[in-house]
Amino acid sequence: MRRGDRLFQIVQLVRGRRLSTGEWLAQRLAVSLRTVYRDIADLQQQGVPIDGEAGVGYRMRAGFDLPPLMFTHDEAKALVAAVRLAQPRLDPGLAAGAENALAKVIAVLPSGVRAAAESLAVYAPDVGIDTATRQRLEVLRSAADARRKVRVDYLDLNQRRTDERVLRPLGCFFWSATWTLAAWCELRNDFRSFRVDRMQKVDMLDERFRDEAGRTLADLFRREAASRRDCNEALS
Repeated sequence: MRRGDRLFQIVQLVRGRRLSTGEWLAQRLAVSLRTVYRDIADLQQQGVPIDGEAGVGYRMRAGFDLPPLMFTHDEAKALVAAVRLAQPRLDPGLAAGAENALAKVIAVLPSGVRAAAESLAVYAPDVGIDTATRQRLEVLRSAADARRKVRVDYLDLNQRRTDERVLRPLGCFFWSATWTLAAWCELRNDFRSFRVDRMQKVDMLDERFRDEAGRTLADLFRREAASRRDCNEALS
């Protein structure tokens, strides 16, 4: 948990109880008692009205509240639209996270803004991404985040199995109705793009990779930008 998130959580925990001991807070946050004492002291220095002391317990003075989320009607509608459009296209983990995050935001919006957001007439039907593809997408996304290589069994355009590939997953891209993986292919020693729905099997390996010059997502973007410039110059 990031420190900023932990400080926010301490405020939420303390304000929800008559008295919270340091030991209880440390247990709930899975941190040391010393960390709790340091975080409480920092919050007090920032003006958060927490009363109490180490060894006794803490409580929030009456009347303190966090400021409400301030969204305009259009901003709230944009959030709802973004989640509705994204959910049918995301892997199960991200889809659930998006729904939960939106519910939290909607719950604390002023009533008028909340009503406008919930009544938004924008919807996104299922785009036909099958369950297996969504599950593989989640594995690939997790591997890219963790900088771990993957082993992939892949079918080509003619539905023929290609050589097994070990890839460095760099990013997942959605193209209207198809997810692709941009990766550094260790078999071809070059960048390659793979359709996730043609992957027959995806195994996340224990082996990690680090950024190397010429093999990063930024390098791929630069190569594609240069290719587009060359193409435009050839046509001009």
